[in-house]
Amino acid sequence: MHCKNALRVAIVGLVILTASGSALALTDDEMVSMLRRIDERQHAAGDFKAHAFIQQKQKGKDDVAFESVFYRRGADDKFMILVLAPKTEAGQGYLRIDDNLWLYSPKTGKWERLTERDRILGTDGRRQDFDESRLAVEYTPEFVGEGMLGKFATWKLRLRAKPGRDVPWPIVVLEIDKESGNILKQQDYALSEKLMRTSLYPRWNKISDADGQQVWYPAQMYLYDEVEKGNQSIVKVDAVDLSALPKNMFTKAWLESKSR
Repeated sequence: MHCKNALRVAIVGLVILTASGSALALTDDEMVSMLRRIDERQHAAGDFKAHAFIQQKQKGKDDVAFESVFYRRGADDKFMILVLAPKTEAGQGYLRIDDNLWLYSPKTGKWERLTERDRILGTDGRRQDFDESRLAVEYTPEFVGEGMLGKFATWKLRLRAKPGRDVPWPIVVLEIDKESGNILKQQDYALSEKLMRTSLYPRWNKISDADGQQVWYPAQMYLYDEVEKGNQSIVKVDAVDLSALPKNMFTKAWLESKSR
């Protein structure tokens, strides 16, 4: 009897141990490789153009919908947003030159230098949400564990901004789909550990360039303001083009010409 009880206790203990620690933690190298893979999958060797709609929902206000185009050039790391609608905002644009982000207002004809924390079009989006991913360059990962997000098995990583990196969020927690390698959920924190924003990425699409390389992009993004509850932004990308863009396009002069 005593042997049977001992065996039963041993089996129960093994089950508990297996359930609570079924997988070993990812190593630092494995986590960095995972972030690099995310970055590489969103990198277009040539040019990138995306047509998108951004819907801003604010508590107590009417919804606002923006139509815009995002432009990127991977070869020399350039990025730009041009607003097409509504009419009151048409011609407004954002341009990243080196490490500087600029906002152009056609109403005043002036440029304003922004930080990475500034909102795009007053929405819950930041420049980082629309530009190429640079997670491996900008953050140091820490393993949190495994999880389930709906039906998806995920890896959960906590990222801290590297010293000297200008990022909108100093602390980021990611839930990454184990099967596809895509980010499904992101939570952004201030240095005080206060949760600032939650983002969901329910759908990713891919397109092949001229060399057959696949470029991934989030076709839908849901950005929830965790400070001003009830405020959220919905981004839907409906078309992507990898054709070459004009060489002189990523300049202040080109962007200004679109508002005339």
